[in-house]
Amino acid sequence: MNGRDLRATSPVEPPTLPTSDEPTLPPTTLLATRASMGPPALSGARARRLMVRLGQRDLAVLSSLGQLRLLTTIQLQRLHMADGAPATQARRARSLLRRLTELGVVVRLERRVGGIRAGSAGQVYGLSGLGQAVLGVGGPLGRRRRTVWTTKPAFADHVLAVSELYVRLVEITRATTGDAELLAFEGEPACWRRLAGTGGQSIRLKPDAFVALGLGELEQRAFIELDLGTESLPTIAIKCQRYLAYYRSGQEQHDHGVFPRVWWLVPNERRLDGIARAVARVARSAQALFTVALISDAPVLLTRLPDGGGPA
Repeated sequence: MNGRDLRATSPVEPPTLPTSDEPTLPPTTLLATRASMGPPALSGARARRLMVRLGQRDLAVLSSLGQLRLLTTIQLQRLHMADGAPATQARRARSLLRRLTELGVVVRLERRVGGIRAGSAGQVYGLSGLGQAVLGVGGPLGRRRRTVWTTKPAFADHVLAVSELYVRLVEITRATTGDAELLAFEGEPACWRRLAGTGGQSIRLKPDAFVALGLGELEQRAFIELDLGTESLPTIAIKCQRYLAYYRSGQEQHDHGVFPRVWWLVPNERRLDGIARAVARVARSAQALFTVALISDAPVLLTRLPDGGGPA
């Protein structure tokens, strides 16, 4: 397996950090906006009525979609229908998702992952506006989320790659019978952080996910940056500078006691080498702050202690 810790050798000055505004979203979207949900009181009343019709597994599926934004049929099957024969699992997953779609709490993208041969297993699902309202009324979100999500292929591929990391971590921790425990997994935007720029302006740090894993008596925390090769190395370097500035601010350590390691997860060896070089040039003063690893190796590496011992 291939993962690299990038250790510091000499200090560098905190960089000047650019601000970052929210992207303007195109008109084609996956999830309902406030206007399409109807008056808040009406939406809330309908959501409360639906809560009575939803079982524990229904709500667990909605919760996973609220947490991760997009999941395929097979990912939802692996998370919530892991018992029984594979054919039984697949049938239950199709039936549950068909029912939730008919109730209007989830929506299915027209695009499949894996092409035509993937069939229903490759279909992609997200929460509808009503599904968000259901979670806001009685589910784990505790509020209705008004975020509008685009359906561009690159966006969906990235979100589903983060979802796959979560699914694999769940599967590994299930199999370790308590030696490794998934304590927390926060997707966007719950995992985002704020820091002050050099001019006092507020800057948003946007990891793709935050992970906390119990490994025996220890806990491993990580900010996840899942890279599919779509960003330039200078852009990667700017984001590394932001992490370094956030680390130096001490805010995370004050709020949570420790600063998570930043894991850059990449699709291939060539990208691994490129990002490793970019990170090493930026973070010379932050010992062991960054790790670069292959996406395929990450679930096992994350569930191991840094010295290679421990579970998994």
